[in-house]
Amino acid sequence: MLKAFVEFLGLLLFRRRRVFLGLFVVITLLLGASASRLQVDAGFEKMIPLEHEYMQTFMAYRNTFGGANRVLVALRQHEGDIYNEAFMSKLKAATDEVFFIPGVDRATVTSLFTPNVRFIEVVEAGFAGGNVIPADFEGTPEDLETVRENVLKSGRVGRLVSNDHRAAMISAELLEIDPNTGARLDYLAVAKQLEDLRTRHAGDGLDVHIIGFAKAVGDITDGARGVLMFFVVAFLITAVLLYFYSGSAKLAALTLLCAMVPVVWLMGLLPLIGFGIDPMSILVPFLIFAIGVSHAVQMTHAWRLEIMEGAGPLTGAQNAFRRLFLPGSMALTTTVVGFLVIMRIEIDMVRELALTAGLGVALILLTNMLLLPLLLSWTRLDAAEMRRTMGAESKDHWLWSRLRTLAEPRRATVVLMVTALLLGIATWLSRDLRTGDLGHGIPELHEDARYNQDAAAIVESFSIGVDVLSVIVQSRGVDGACTNFDIMDTIDRFETTMRGVHGVQSVVGLPGVAKTVNAGWNEGNPAWRVLSRNPTVLAQSVTPVDTSTGLLNTDCSAMQVLIFTRDHEGATISHVIREVKAFRDANRSEHLDFLLASGNVGVMAATNEAVDAASVTILVLVFGVISVLFFLEFRSWRATLCIILPLMIAAVFCNALMALLGIGLKVSTLPVVAIAVGIGVDYGIYFYERMSDRFRKGDALPDAFYQALCQRGTAVMFTATTMSVGVGTWVFSALKFQADMGLLMAFMFIVNMLGALLLLPALAALLLKAGPAQEKKIS
Repeated sequence: MLKAFVEFLGLLLFRRRRVFLGLFVVITLLLGASASRLQVDAGFEKMIPLEHEYMQTFMAYRNTFGGANRVLVALRQHEGDIYNEAFMSKLKAATDEVFFIPGVDRATVTSLFTPNVRFIEVVEAGFAGGNVIPADFEGTPEDLETVRENVLKSGRVGRLVSNDHRAAMISAELLEIDPNTGARLDYLAVAKQLEDLRTRHAGDGLDVHIIGFAKAVGDITDGARGVLMFFVVAFLITAVLLYFYSGSAKLAALTLLCAMVPVVWLMGLLPLIGFGIDPMSILVPFLIFAIGVSHAVQMTHAWRLEIMEGAGPLTGAQNAFRRLFLPGSMALTTTVVGFLVIMRIEIDMVRELALTAGLGVALILLTNMLLLPLLLSWTRLDAAEMRRTMGAESKDHWLWSRLRTLAEPRRATVVLMVTALLLGIATWLSRDLRTGDLGHGIPELHEDARYNQDAAAIVESFSIGVDVLSVIVQSRGVDGACTNFDIMDTIDRFETTMRGVHGVQSVVGLPGVAKTVNAGWNEGNPAWRVLSRNPTVLAQSVTPVDTSTGLLNTDCSAMQVLIFTRDHEGATISHVIREVKAFRDANRSEHLDFLLASGNVGVMAATNEAVDAASVTILVLVFGVISVLFFLEFRSWRATLCIILPLMIAAVFCNALMALLGIGLKVSTLPVVAIAVGIGVDYGIYFYERMSDRFRKGDALPDAFYQALCQRGTAVMFTATTMSVGVGTWVFSALKFQADMGLLMAFMFIVNMLGALLLLPALAALLLKAGPAQEKKIS
């Protein structure tokens, strides 16, 4: 039935060549025009697993305590402290600018100049307090000295003022929806305004450090613009290699054209279905181009073999179409499956990447399996091109003659023993693979990037750090939980426990502040820095703590404990989370819940756990679905093992390489194996389809493998090498996640190619040694 369908489709396609070609041209022009409307689409909520338990808490309390989507702006003096008129003038101007940035939740803007930053002191009459910077501040020496004293009284040193008093910070939360327009916040516009703020105020002995999700998106997008340069470089490299490989400028041009058409179609379809392109998925068009080149080379190679045997362009195109439509469609289908399985990760950005890539590969099925044979049917090679083509083909036969022996049992045994040894070493090394980030700063950028240097400067200057895990302590059935000693004492013990956890820098919670206030009511005596069992006294200690601190809500039914971590490496986060859960489990109560989690570390913890949970599932689904497709195609479990086992071994090698290079398993690297498997499976399908065809017809297995090498080997080696060189250029990218993906994918392409060339025939020699009767005819 499949062969009959291919025959029917071939007759229809080539009898109406001009009609189909015109249809392809019209579609390309229309979608090319649509592609001009494609925009960068970034969003904070797209980056987090909203369905995760932690993110349910995050979303429930984000309006009460704020979320993880904040901006920090730190102004730092080169010399001297901040208590001078020039610095204060700059800080006030910067605070006003941050306040008026569209999308900023103005109630959350915090700086020495905002009214929510106050101090409290003990005086003879009791308590006194006010704004850290008085309303009548004019910058006189007396005013500056007053500010210095108020800062020390406020307890903001290390939080809003650096420990050495040479820097001050402005912080603000961002809203996902811009209240001025009602549309999703334009993070790139926010990032530009923040960078403009830096430009206006930096200099003259002052540095400005800016971090936050919006700024990160801006810096990542700036780095992503370099992707276009890498695309051009890869295009030129591919063009040169294609020319030397095919010996024909015409064939090289047709291959590049048919690899670019699905990219144009994809870019045009995205605005039509309501999608933009996320900075994290901006590499997808290049992947589509690379996959398109891979399959186009197979088609042009099959056509060249037909021409060398004396067929005309039309006949050669028809025969190449018949030979490759089924294996090519099968290979592309498995690639689509490899992409779509990534949607198992419950993060919208990853799901968009998977859907976009899957759609792009589906489009290749139309352009490479239909458009390219049409164009080849009108292509004629001159005498010089024919000579170069025939010379290129003859050069590889000496290599195929040597590789054919791998399908002999004795050589196959050696190959399998060496593979088993390497697999054992790779498995041992893979034990060190860690989930999450393994460095400082945001992992999408290199450690020497401006953003990561800003983050390091803020961490060095301030005690609170930039990584915070928020635990929400929620009371149930208790009125006035803040004045209940048992509840406050439990939270206080939680604070004390977390301060002693490795990886925790500091902890801030309501009980700790209340103890300080209680001491203040008793002449500041440290002996009174305790929680009173008397509800009235406890209420007196809690009352001065305003909801603007983010430590409690209006009715005190929920209190927030802020745990500042030393870094956001995956191991640190998982350790701190385990300790929080251990305390929660040991102190369960019907009146109190410890809810994880908010803050940027809470988001990272949820993301890491989502990646961890999906890592094994994705591989099982990828290999499971592909195995089912192979079995349905070849009707043989032996064929399935011959193709699947090299891919599985390559996946283990990839994990070992990640462990060796210190690349963590995270959102940007998790899809690599699934993508590489989806692309690398093409090699095994093309080889096995040709080898099994000759094997069923009576050829000995080494001879059948030799014929497969002669017809498909050159194209496989060329495409794997070309794709590896293309993605290998990514290691020079300003984006670390792109550099990591490029290195890993280049490695996977080469390993998958070697698996098809070396391991597949060895497995076939072991599994198919009983002869052709073991293979059933392809339905």
